[in-house]
Amino acid sequence: MKAAAKSATASAPSTSANLGSGFDVFGLALDAFADRVTVTRTGRRGVTVAADGGVPADARRNTAGIVALEAVRRYVKRGGLGVRVSKGVPVGFGLGSSAASAAAAAVAIDRLLGLGLSPSGLVELAGVGERASTSSVHYDNVAASVLGGFVIVRTGPLDIVKMPPPADMECSVAIPEVAVPAKKTAASRKLVPDKVGLKNATANVGNAAAMAAGFARRDTALIGSAMADSIAEPARRRTIPGLESVRGRAIRAGALGVAISGAGPSVIAVGNANTDMDAVGRAMKRGFASVGVRSRVVRCRPTPRGAARL
Repeated sequence: MKAAAKSATASAPSTSANLGSGFDVFGLALDAFADRVTVTRTGRRGVTVAADGGVPADARRNTAGIVALEAVRRYVKRGGLGVRVSKGVPVGFGLGSSAASAAAAAVAIDRLLGLGLSPSGLVELAGVGERASTSSVHYDNVAASVLGGFVIVRTGPLDIVKMPPPADMECSVAIPEVAVPAKKTAASRKLVPDKVGLKNATANVGNAAAMAAGFARRDTALIGSAMADSIAEPARRRTIPGLESVRGRAIRAGALGVAISGAGPSVIAVGNANTDMDAVGRAMKRGFASVGVRSRVVRCRPTPRGAARL
């Protein structure tokens, strides 16, 4: 008989949520960065966490730790779990850092415990970890990180539609060198209005529908044109210095669309095979520089590959 595994390791990609019009609904996996999580069986009840990258080692405040705590509660009758998190995704910059750790933890735990969770089951387990950064559960980033590609998330019950990204789609992500407050995502979510006018709601529904059609048709130009947002971005604009300069310069350099990446402060631009993405990246850096903010630009692609065991 094969001995039960004592540890399992998984990696999960960075993501960009919302893409403008799809607040809490759209997510896109990016090959820019990845987190790695190793989960080990321990003899002591509970969860221990070792982590780098400046994230908490307290299991109750660590995304992967919260996922492990939930797994122990649901599935582990004796002993506990040890979690080691190796951060590759920058923390607090709107690139799905907490989701990547949660996604990798869920896949590693599924492997270690032999749970055989469905894709939706893995997303649901990983979503529990988002409480670490937002005090609530939402699935846009974790669904993209678990499954890869472009995802549309519906809840009540949880339902995820995954689409492959266009083969010619490229991205430039500008990451500004600004101080990121603790609980930045939760604070950013509070800026989004609970009520919106009919005109803005209608505009976002139209753009969200066009975005879904763009991915269904593998049409990067349509995707880019649908990245306009009339609800969350106007409320968050003041938290990202130089946003409109970054956006305008990127569009003039040939970007097909620009949006805040997740809760920011990173900004994502998309293009296709006819777009000079290096020129777009340079334009985005100049946009931040115009307000005295240094930044780095990462050129990347959407990835159809989600979290996977190593």
